[in-house]
Amino acid sequence: MFFRLFFFLLLQLPLSVGREQGTPCHLERSFSPTYFRDGDLVVGGFFPLLIHKVPTFKYWKMFWFRPQYNNEDYKWQLKHYYQVLAFMFAIEEINRNPNLLPNISLGFHVYNAYHNDERALESSLMWLSGQGQTIPNYSCERQRKSVVVIGGATSEMTFSMGTLLELYKLPQISYGRFDPLISDPLQFPSVYQMAPSDTSLPLGMVRLMLHFKWTWVGLVVSDDSRDEKFLRDLQEEMARNDVCVAFIEKISTSYSLNAKLYQTFIFRIFRSTANVLVIYGDTNSLLSLMFTKNPYVLVRRVWITTSHWDVAKKPGYIYFDNFHGALIFSDQTSRIPEFKHFLKTVNPARYPEDIFLKNFWNSGFGCVYKHGKEGEGICSLNASLDTIQLSYLDITMSDQSYTVYTAVYAVAWALHEMFLVRSEMESNVDRNNRIVSLHKLHYFLKNIQFNTNAGKLVVLDKKRKSLANYDILNYVTFTNDTEVLIKVGEFTPQAPLGQDFTIQEKAITWPRWNKKPPQSRCSKVCGPGFQKKAQEGRPFCCFNCDPCPERHISNQTDADQCVKCPEDQYPNHQRNQCLPKMVTFLDYEEPLGMALASIAVCLSLLTALVLWVFVRYKNTPIVRANNRDLSYILLISLFFCFLCSLLFIGHPTAAHCLLRQTTFGVMFTVAVSTILAKTIIVILAFRATRPGSRSRKWMGSRAPISVVLFCTLIQGMLCGVWLLLSPPFPEADTHSDHEHIILGCNEGSLIAFYFVLSYMGVLALASFAVAFFVRNLPDTFNEAKYITFSMLVFCSVWVSFLPTYQSTKGKMMAAVEIFSILSSSTGLLACIFIPKCYVILLQPHRNIKKSLKDNKC
Repeated sequence: MFFRLFFFLLLQLPLSVGREQGTPCHLERSFSPTYFRDGDLVVGGFFPLLIHKVPTFKYWKMFWFRPQYNNEDYKWQLKHYYQVLAFMFAIEEINRNPNLLPNISLGFHVYNAYHNDERALESSLMWLSGQGQTIPNYSCERQRKSVVVIGGATSEMTFSMGTLLELYKLPQISYGRFDPLISDPLQFPSVYQMAPSDTSLPLGMVRLMLHFKWTWVGLVVSDDSRDEKFLRDLQEEMARNDVCVAFIEKISTSYSLNAKLYQTFIFRIFRSTANVLVIYGDTNSLLSLMFTKNPYVLVRRVWITTSHWDVAKKPGYIYFDNFHGALIFSDQTSRIPEFKHFLKTVNPARYPEDIFLKNFWNSGFGCVYKHGKEGEGICSLNASLDTIQLSYLDITMSDQSYTVYTAVYAVAWALHEMFLVRSEMESNVDRNNRIVSLHKLHYFLKNIQFNTNAGKLVVLDKKRKSLANYDILNYVTFTNDTEVLIKVGEFTPQAPLGQDFTIQEKAITWPRWNKKPPQSRCSKVCGPGFQKKAQEGRPFCCFNCDPCPERHISNQTDADQCVKCPEDQYPNHQRNQCLPKMVTFLDYEEPLGMALASIAVCLSLLTALVLWVFVRYKNTPIVRANNRDLSYILLISLFFCFLCSLLFIGHPTAAHCLLRQTTFGVMFTVAVSTILAKTIIVILAFRATRPGSRSRKWMGSRAPISVVLFCTLIQGMLCGVWLLLSPPFPEADTHSDHEHIILGCNEGSLIAFYFVLSYMGVLALASFAVAFFVRNLPDTFNEAKYITFSMLVFCSVWVSFLPTYQSTKGKMMAAVEIFSILSSSTGLLACIFIPKCYVILLQPHRNIKKSLKDNKC
């Protein structure tokens, strides 16, 4: 920082422009290699070709490292020299074109900018001052012909160079990643960016994560302002698409390596359950160097990165499998067919003044180049760059090299447009053909718009920048020190949704420990039948899998909530599918319905048989005792009581629902009131035996029949009110049974229903009480004992019916009520009439008046 500030202050001094007498420009200074090729107009190219003093780590203890320096501290960046080749190729191609810049040739200066802010500043100052001593604001060149600078592989380098070049208003074209901070017209008005806007890159990476269902991803970025913005955008995009950040690690771009920091970083990767990591940063991010130099640390993860981040395999490092299988987002480029032929012709003999090319040649082929010689250890004279099996020498031209190529053409087209304006040519070009008014060139650079040889539109205007389109490349390494980039997909943000992202899974080579796409999740997959439940205090991607509750299902993985089945469906045992419920009711065809119907019919026939017996022997004393008409009424009511149970069986209809409870209530009221009338007859018969009793006049009257009619009338009125206000109706019960829809009758008003039952119960209790008190009266015609026992059975049945009925659901409610009707009716029939039928049919000798008097039962 001090070095940068020092240069900045010097440049503010009011020194005159140009060379003055006495200026020590003759002093030579040892500096990084510089390659010149002069022309009428000169383009300066600044490339980070040489890494200066990079320490490596030696394995010391488990995940502890010790920095050391050795004779390999200076590393040539072969990938970046490939950009120099594209730079040279573009200038030669332009100079061969007679229609673009006629009578003018472009020259170039190539400077090594390292990956260092201070070195980039020093290279810029040397380019401005000349090859002698670097004196700010002085130029030792005889003719000033430089028009533009192409450089800035990283934002930091652009900032450093722009601080100096902006003082001279020199146009600077950056070929690195697009940076919104550089687009600030107030801070960097002379800087132009060739790369398209990459604001859609976070969306493309998230689309890749969603395609492979990676929801637990670690993020590694360079620790600078540009990558901070990318990190924020990526986190927002991940949050919108339910992808969680496992951890965030920021890597310093400076070369002051700290082994303890890297040890902590590696431990965080190993501890994390994320199998996918996004790495985004400068080309010289030291993370790649550390992994390259240290073969003992194998990070078995899938990396997602961009082509600006250098994952190139260095010859000799056979353990560089950390990035094997990485997926790289690369700006789409157009193919330049002539470039392949150019690579075949490039060699140190053709460009003897290129001091970079010799070092590049020695590093690329692993030999020493000597002019005109060939032998052991000496490079072959027939060697060609297109034979090097390295991905960064792909003959289709990498995206950064293509950007350098188009940057040179942008300068040429701006000059072309400028020279077309004759008046400006005369005012802007002096006798020595030097450009003295650079702000004119700025005007044409800002408004330049042209198509490359491949037909791609190029625009430098910051406001008209288009979004970048990306190729998705798969990085594959081999054990023989070779590597390859395979295109496996595309991301085009301007395309319609569904067509903007494509990926070919079968073409992807995954890391060697995975034969298929790896999983990267915080929690296991919640299968069908389960729903996610968030873990307290952890990201939403971390959850537990809970089974779906009752009547709910989930038919997909990782369901946030289970879905309730419709009313006419129920969940299966696995709770991953809703099945249609079967419609059911108490049917005649099922065993229970058939059995109850058969019993009801048989008992009704038995009742009819008893009635026939009583009618057949109507004049016998046992039939005439206790009012023969009441016996007939009771038998007829019991007959209909048995038959009314059939209304509870079969498919419920509106008529069935209306007649069920009302018929049952009225018929049982007739039966119970008849029994009550019989007990009254017993009392009257006992009193009639006393001398002078007035009860004799009631014995032959219709008073007992009146009791039956009166009691039945009250029950009929209750049923009538029930049917008028809230009558029963057919209903489909979807809740009582888990797997069935039960058809039945809704009672309408439960209050009316229980009023009917209560009234019938009151009559039954009254009959039981009266019969119990008169059971031992000394009368030969007394049947109170039979009535008492029958009413005891009747009351027991209906008292137990109420709780059973309330605790039963569905069609079993009808079955319980039928059983109660049949059992209570059978109790009345059996207790009252079966003993009499036994005497009538089997012991007729007892069915005479004398025998009854002697028996005194």
